[in-house]
Amino acid sequence: MTSRQRSSDSAGVLDSRAPSRRSVVKAAAATAVLAAPLAAALPARAATGAPAFLHGVASGDPLPDGVLLWTRVTPESGAVPGSGLGADTEVSWTVATDKAFTTVVAKGSTVATAASDHTVKADIRGLRPATDYWFRFSSGGTDSPAARTRTAPAADAAVPGLRFGVVSCANWEAGYFSAYRHLAARNDLDAWLHLGDYIYEYKSGEYGTRGTVVRPHAPANEIITLADYRTRHGRYKTDPDLQALHHKAPVVAIWDDHEFADNAWSGGAVNHTEGAEGTWSARQSAAKQAYFEWMPVRPAIAGTTYRRLRFGKLADLSLLDLRSFRSQQAATASGSVDDPDRTITGRAQLDWLKTGLKASDTTWRLVGNSVMISPFAVGALSADLLKPLAKLLGLPQEGIALNTDQWDGYTDDRRELLAHLRFNAIRNTVFLTGDIHMAWANDVPVDAGTYPLSASAATEFVVTSMTSDNLDDIVKVPEGSVSALASPVIRAANRHVHWIDTDRHGYGVLDITTARAQMDFYVTSDRTNPNATSSWARSYRTRSGTQTMERTYDPV
Repeated sequence: MTSRQRSSDSAGVLDSRAPSRRSVVKAAAATAVLAAPLAAALPARAATGAPAFLHGVASGDPLPDGVLLWTRVTPESGAVPGSGLGADTEVSWTVATDKAFTTVVAKGSTVATAASDHTVKADIRGLRPATDYWFRFSSGGTDSPAARTRTAPAADAAVPGLRFGVVSCANWEAGYFSAYRHLAARNDLDAWLHLGDYIYEYKSGEYGTRGTVVRPHAPANEIITLADYRTRHGRYKTDPDLQALHHKAPVVAIWDDHEFADNAWSGGAVNHTEGAEGTWSARQSAAKQAYFEWMPVRPAIAGTTYRRLRFGKLADLSLLDLRSFRSQQAATASGSVDDPDRTITGRAQLDWLKTGLKASDTTWRLVGNSVMISPFAVGALSADLLKPLAKLLGLPQEGIALNTDQWDGYTDDRRELLAHLRFNAIRNTVFLTGDIHMAWANDVPVDAGTYPLSASAATEFVVTSMTSDNLDDIVKVPEGSVSALASPVIRAANRHVHWIDTDRHGYGVLDITTARAQMDFYVTSDRTNPNATSSWARSYRTRSGTQTMERTYDPV
């Protein structure tokens, strides 16, 4: 690591397009809307011109010898996210082995500029494996909050256990992020995994909680331009619970569709109107640039989130990008879902995943997977349950056997991957999934139609949404009402599904040892209450070598 790094070196995909008049107008509007409340939040010295760290600090993608550090500096009150305003500002960082920063092990500086929305990344190396560190940023005499991070174990280390928080689907307008607060309070996480939908792109009022906005996001319009995406990321990063978790452990994140637009694919999205909302390529580029500016994520290949991390001999983690390369979703449950020319991964990514799984010498092969890979048939549901379920999944409400936004819509890719696992006797593959706003514990069968007589190639833990609407919200009935009816019917039609909770919000805690991988599912009491409590709901585990789920009756 050099003593000085230019922040643009790690800002991700850069937008070379000149800003349009519409972008400039939107940036000015965002500045006007946000400058006053942000100025009010500034410390007294910052309000008079000193820099401030209003969006917290974060770390991510831990390695045995390093970690990626992130912050955003506000150089002056008007330099709000997405504004394009604010002077070049010197920002330094310090890494120490103790919270008091008496034993400093790394330091450096860079210049934050409007070109990267005044975000800063520092890829720190030369650290010790499996070690807690403290870090902070400084600028103009102002220090950021101090935060904890942790490096990964050495590649050849015999690791007794790992523990990760697991979350997805954090819709700002639908409620408060209590799940982040409860994970931050644990003090036992090696890292936390965000499986997608870290932000949502909708305009204000379009997607709240049961149709009600709990707290308005910014900007109020649907986000389309680079300024829009920066502004929305900036609003999310002001959440105190999100900041608290970022201050306690490194994050490992992938994106799903709402970091772009609903049901995004390589050439467009359901929630994008070509022409009226500009070109998809411009919108996708803007979304990716803002994501890499605002998230402590290393792109393994420019413009993607697929990459692999290793945690000693116990586990490696393959992280997928299931939006950048996929074919357009099939419109109906026709034979087109089996078309071998259609893909959810893209050829290069699928080959990379297969090669990595086969070459892995760890006990567990974890796959960060934004949409469910397990087959899911809904045709056996009664009409009164099928309609809200279809609405949640974006399916025709007359009935359909699968959700074509998931791997169900790209069966050739799934068939090839599962056959690869079986043919090469690759054991202990565990998919970690979000997106569907429900909690699931699944076997992943090679042939769902004959399961359990046919083999299971892997297992899958699916975490529910933190705040985004699920079945009971769509039907507008008390929590737990729909699940009691729908869960047994869904399980009867899908014998590889061991458990499903269609109605509650929360998060997961994944605990791994050489003997088993266990997911503890937690639920929060009320997403509309900033002080919501958390309680354990259920736990499932897969024992080493079994490729099947079983219930366990105690959390770790």
